[in-house]
Amino acid sequence: MSNFWQVKTLDQMSHDEWESLCDGCALCCLVKIEDEETGEVFNTTVSCRLLDVESCRCTDYEQRLMKVPMCMKLTLNDLPQMTWLPETCAYKRLYAGLSLPEWHPLLTKDNTSVHEAGISVKWFAQSEEYVHPEQLQDFVILPDE
Repeated sequence: MSNFWQVKTLDQMSHDEWESLCDGCALCCLVKIEDEETGEVFNTTVSCRLLDVESCRCTDYEQRLMKVPMCMKLTLNDLPQMTWLPETCAYKRLYAGLSLPEWHPLLTKDNTSVHEAGISVKWFAQSEEYVHPEQLQDFVILPDE
């Protein structure tokens, strides 16, 4: 039998199926900085204050959009514009017609597989509560060249 993500398109998925695509990497929860000249968006090693870095889960997921103005709800309509999502993101991969990565929790049946694969922010992120906003540029993750 096929898994739902192999037989349904993103717009055919139920709310619970859509939510289960999240692998728990929390890369989308990193504070971003936009280069005003180029429009390029860079991640920092600083996470949203609502992120529990140890579990890589939001501590108030239901209220996050009201509590964190920069937080965005990932929807199918907005997905094409969210180019800053990591290449490993299940939403981005399925949208592009790719398969889930082999370490994805839906495949491994293990929510820690994303951490064991070294994909999550668990090992390096720090909460924005501990970083002054004027210091954010010091925490930019430069792309591999």
